[in-house]
Amino acid sequence: MSEPIVIVGGGLAAGSAVTELREAGYDGDVVLFADEHHVPYERPPLSKAVLRGEKPAESAYVQPASWYAEHDVVVRTGAHVDAIDPTTQTVSTDGRETAFSSLLLATGARVRTLPIEPTDQVEVHYLRSIDDSAGLHARLGPDRHLLVVGAGWIGMEAAASARELGTTVTVVDPAEQPLLAVLGPEIGARFAAVHRDHGVDLRTRTALDHLEGGEAVLTDGSTIQVDTVLVGVGVLPNDDLASAAGLRVDNGVLVDSHLRTDHPRIFAAGDVANAMHPVLGERVRVEHWQNAIGQGKAAAHALLGEPVSYTDLPYFFTDQYDLGMEYFGYIGSGGFDDLTVEPGKTDDAFAAYWSREGRLVAAMHVNQWDRSDELRDRVRDSH
Repeated sequence: MSEPIVIVGGGLAAGSAVTELREAGYDGDVVLFADEHHVPYERPPLSKAVLRGEKPAESAYVQPASWYAEHDVVVRTGAHVDAIDPTTQTVSTDGRETAFSSLLLATGARVRTLPIEPTDQVEVHYLRSIDDSAGLHARLGPDRHLLVVGAGWIGMEAAASARELGTTVTVVDPAEQPLLAVLGPEIGARFAAVHRDHGVDLRTRTALDHLEGGEAVLTDGSTIQVDTVLVGVGVLPNDDLASAAGLRVDNGVLVDSHLRTDHPRIFAAGDVANAMHPVLGERVRVEHWQNAIGQGKAAAHALLGEPVSYTDLPYFFTDQYDLGMEYFGYIGSGGFDDLTVEPGKTDDAFAAYWSREGRLVAAMHVNQWDRSDELRDRVRDSH
């Protein structure tokens, strides 16, 4: 009897990997360890339909809870892996060791925190888990006042969901526009206009300084009446486990294009994986839905010893009010020197193209769903 394949993680990459193992016909033992008391789930609904209460938390599960027993997968929820021993090929959980034939690290990421102290009138929340989403939902609705700290993807999606529930919403960010680091100022300004049109008090070039009673005091000296603060200032990769095991880490677990670490039987996928991308020619750590699915599936085949090269272009999407967007490509460390915006057939539709030295590095559409394949192919063909 060979040792089982072990997967560490409870997110979309882990769920995609274990699903692919069974769909690929692997009938050997599989053991999955998840920190949370949930089977693996995806996170995009947590700031959208689940946060708004339109769908139950279980709708975010990669597979129904019953699927794992039906497919002979051992899932240990609420089980934190304390250590990995690459030499003996074992993982340790609460003093109990489990041997592995191959190991996938899909440990994801954790929220960046701020030193913001709540008061007896104001709660401070983060949004990463199913439980986080449920806790924040309970604070939304008419007569509620939400302050969102950070105008990135999570902050802006949560702001949109909160407004749809009738919440009074203020968003603050020290940058000149929302989503500035990814989209640049011109496209960021378009997203800002959408939110302001929907009643969001969006304040740029300022940040939360501290809470005092029922007020948020901003760095520009202004104050806002609030009862809930959502901090959305990014995430950090959960690479401590790998680092302690002696695996190479640098802004995530370093893997090659086969998703392999510097140990031949240990792989990484999803938010925690800093992978060499053979098409882009540089390392990429992507924190988005499609990457977790794609890398999870590719890692399943790598765990089985099959030749794998993960070449999918980075992709992400967002839904905010009636705005839907898809983005393909990667601006990367080289940035861009040209942005072209192409109007669509309706006022709420357009496409954008980011180029560097005459080469298309990323493309995006807003409310033009029939153009997805075209834009993806144009970016890929430019490399």
